[in-house]
Amino acid sequence: MTFGRTLLSWYQKNKRDLPWRNTRDPYFIWLSEIIMQQTRVEQGLNYYLRFTEKYPDVFSLARANQDDVMKLWQGLGYYSRARNLHSTAKSIVENYNGKFPREYSEILKLKGIGEYTAAAISSFAFDEKQAVVDGNVFRFLSRYFGIRTPIDSSKAKQEFRGVAYDLMASFPPHDFNQAIMEFGSKQCKPVNPDCMNCPFSTSCFAFENKKVADFPIKDKKTKVRKRYFHYLVIKSGQAIYLQKRTSKDIWIDLYDFPVMELRKRTPDKLFLNSAEWKQWAKKYPVIIEKISAEKKHLLSHQTIHAKFLEIRPKNPKTFKPLKGWKKVNSQTMKKYPIPRLAEKFLSEMNFFTPLDN
Repeated sequence: MTFGRTLLSWYQKNKRDLPWRNTRDPYFIWLSEIIMQQTRVEQGLNYYLRFTEKYPDVFSLARANQDDVMKLWQGLGYYSRARNLHSTAKSIVENYNGKFPREYSEILKLKGIGEYTAAAISSFAFDEKQAVVDGNVFRFLSRYFGIRTPIDSSKAKQEFRGVAYDLMASFPPHDFNQAIMEFGSKQCKPVNPDCMNCPFSTSCFAFENKKVADFPIKDKKTKVRKRYFHYLVIKSGQAIYLQKRTSKDIWIDLYDFPVMELRKRTPDKLFLNSAEWKQWAKKYPVIIEKISAEKKHLLSHQTIHAKFLEIRPKNPKTFKPLKGWKKVNSQTMKKYPIPRLAEKFLSEMNFFTPLDN
């Protein structure tokens, strides 16, 4: 009980005033949890406010056009979250008459909702006793108790949830879960946590043993794949061409430039002499205006090394774009969701002004 009282006392003094903490509406809580996955609060807050303004309830989100949802999500990354968000809104309207299921087990059945998110919604909206364990909680509990189970192992999730559940005791799940997540985020931070002013310092295993930097423990190293893109920025007057990404790859359902991917970094001269380029240029004769310097774009498990070729058809009258290509100008572009990499390049071209995130 001492742990819980100390935690909740800290929370009452230090909690941030965030809009999703001032509601028990499961729609807003669900929306905030999906947006905040893999996202800093400082960045996600603006997205949350935009989404709740445009889609104030699950019915309006369910009725939305997918491109509009993806456009509003643009720049936030992990775009499967937006697709699942839209799909689940439709499911809630069609299968639950627009009322969010109340129980953890039912919430868990919804698309795009895992154990963490289901526990968050059921406890925050309905006070069901479910332990919420995110990265912040993993870090705090592993340091405090000296738990050496790698947090990326199969057994970690159940072990940490069990510990958090026991610590919750008879405290309101809504308050306890918010408090332990906030503590990990603000106090027990990944780097340079404020241990000297921590209310748990006298009982924290990691602090007492000078091992704060050693926790949490991870078993696996993330393998990062390197990819080499040559984007074809095809100009037609004041317009350019985009195509929708439909293959099972990054940025599904976003609009992007046509792209050629090579296995390794290729100097411009070699690329222009490659079979891939010659074959394409034979079918679509073009004038190359400019080739950009290489631009590096980091994703969670991939690093994109991209070059942009600004090109124009030699004969615009006979140029026939492929099926699915869309000709857009600076105004019509605004309705299409595009990857941040393409957005940044278009901004550099002064083609349009990017979203202010």
